[in-house]
Amino acid sequence: MDLTSLPLSITEWLHPTAWLQLFGTFATIGVLAIIFAETGLLFGCILPGDSLLFTAGILTAVSTVNGQAFQPLSLPWLLVGGPIAAIAGAQLGHWLGARYGRKLFDRPDSRIFKQEWVEKAEYYFNRFGPAKAVVLARFIPIVRTFLNPLAGMLGMDAKKFFVWNAIGGILWTDALFLLGHFLGSEVPDVEKYILPGVAVILVLSVIPIIREVLKGRKSDRGPNKNGPEESRPSLSGDSYR
Repeated sequence: MDLTSLPLSITEWLHPTAWLQLFGTFATIGVLAIIFAETGLLFGCILPGDSLLFTAGILTAVSTVNGQAFQPLSLPWLLVGGPIAAIAGAQLGHWLGARYGRKLFDRPDSRIFKQEWVEKAEYYFNRFGPAKAVVLARFIPIVRTFLNPLAGMLGMDAKKFFVWNAIGGILWTDALFLLGHFLGSEVPDVEKYILPGVAVILVLSVIPIIREVLKGRKSDRGPNKNGPEESRPSLSGDSYR
């Protein structure tokens, strides 16, 4: 692989094909590694997620994007390895949160870390409850990175976390792989629609979140607005405090 031929601008590196071009013949392994890092390591929040999975699915059906040849990816390997990498990464994140607690996030803002991202993950955790938050977070960039260690830090039971982590990991990875594969097989010149397709996926993924937030705000204005402690999620049978 001639690295001088790779795109160099930041905007180009945000395109998932740049990563797949870098991995070359090891693209399938590279995709799985990024899935693991994005869901298990804090720096993974800067890595591509939905766009990479969607594009990888397309490249199981086509081998050329915008005139650039790519090594075809294996759909069976992605469908099996993707969930495993996502589940393993999230379990690592949960363990790190349980092991190191709040000090894991006790760091100044930087280009790859911002306290507001942790606050956003904690908001979803409190708003939707542990089980639903673990699943929904898979479809929300950045939140899916920080919610896993946050769940460990807040004491979510490891077995309960694993169950919902597995459900979310399978839904997230395989749905995007299969969607990309289907479009790659059925739509001519599908490479032209990669970024618009990712944008549509992101919009659709946040619609349920927006509905839940609006529903929660309405309930906060209701008769129970003075009892927030009772409405917080239960982590292990007791109210989360």
